[in-house]
Amino acid sequence: MNYKTIDDIDVHDKRVFLRVDFNVPLSKQAPYTITDVTRIRAAAPTISALIKRGAKLIVASHLGRPKGAPEEKYSLRPVYEHLKEKMTTPLSFANDCIGPEVEAQVNTLKPGETLLLENLRFHAEEEKNDPVFAKALADLADVYVDDAFGAAHRAHASIEGITHFVPVKAAGYLMDKELKYLGGVLQNPAHPFVAIIGGAKISGKIDVIQSLLQRADKVLIGGGMTYTFLKAQGKEIGKSLVEDDKVELAKSLLDRSQSRLLLPVDSVVAREFKNDSEFKTVSQDRIPKDWQGVDIGPETIKLFTKEIENAKTIVWNGPMGVFEMPNFAKGTLAIAEAMARSTANGATTVVGGGDSVAAVEQAHLADNMSHVSTGGGASLEFLEGKVLPGVKALEE
Repeated sequence: MNYKTIDDIDVHDKRVFLRVDFNVPLSKQAPYTITDVTRIRAAAPTISALIKRGAKLIVASHLGRPKGAPEEKYSLRPVYEHLKEKMTTPLSFANDCIGPEVEAQVNTLKPGETLLLENLRFHAEEEKNDPVFAKALADLADVYVDDAFGAAHRAHASIEGITHFVPVKAAGYLMDKELKYLGGVLQNPAHPFVAIIGGAKISGKIDVIQSLLQRADKVLIGGGMTYTFLKAQGKEIGKSLVEDDKVELAKSLLDRSQSRLLLPVDSVVAREFKNDSEFKTVSQDRIPKDWQGVDIGPETIKLFTKEIENAKTIVWNGPMGVFEMPNFAKGTLAIAEAMARSTANGATTVVGGGDSVAAVEQAHLADNMSHVSTGGGASLEFLEGKVLPGVKALEE
């Protein structure tokens, strides 16, 4: 991948349009407050560097899924209030992201000052990648910087369209870090390379499993998708989650994997799908008819831990069980702990977005991984080997 980073460009006294991913979770009722600042924290190094280098900084993001018009519950004002408390340099807020008022605010910016624009998706043209809207955004700036890896799989106006109209474009530190770690996993992993894929369904992860089977020495399968694979082997799975229309596909993946695909050897099964249900551990060929699998069992934890601790590169996407229920979180947390030990022993460990990130945060182990991706859908598509529009747009 051939792209510039902010270290390769001059930003002093330049209007810099910085696309970030401030799609943060907010409280359900007004006054809306941020419930998790992880994404804001992730963009902080890029923001700080650009301010220090004297950029006139214009920060833009989407938030939620407004229907192409302003909605109070999707306003970026709570993000502005949060940043105002944290930043020591001047920060102002624009009530829109294009138009004469915004242009006037941009024109008054001095080097080292920041303007946060209102939600880009208050304009339907953003998601349509409308060239007129993209040009209006581009007219605000001399330089475009993309630090929104979480939105890199979207060909939207502020991600892809804008790059056709701004003379200088570069990746921010977060985007660069994501591409280096995820790109390294795909292009040049140290071996043994182990991939761990969990989550409820095979259907959302077929492409990533197929992509990783071509590259990894072992692919460990956990979560609800386990039971579709077990059914493909002709095993009794009780009331466990299953995708009947994917059983043949699971069978073909098993046939083609030549023992690189590793399934759990035992399961924690519950009588009902709730935390306080009666539960027990059984081997994979002993799942009772009216029970359901909810986590990997202790023998699987041992088996998977051994593979993880012997690996030089590990990538993980998706939980091992119903980890939001404390009684069925043991498998997921054990994987997080094994990865943390591997990191300490010099392995490269990458957590690829979504629920796995929530799991390592919950276990207070996020700082013990080489890299925790901020992009759920984007990291999944990247690991599938797809070209992301936001990444392609930055390439020279």
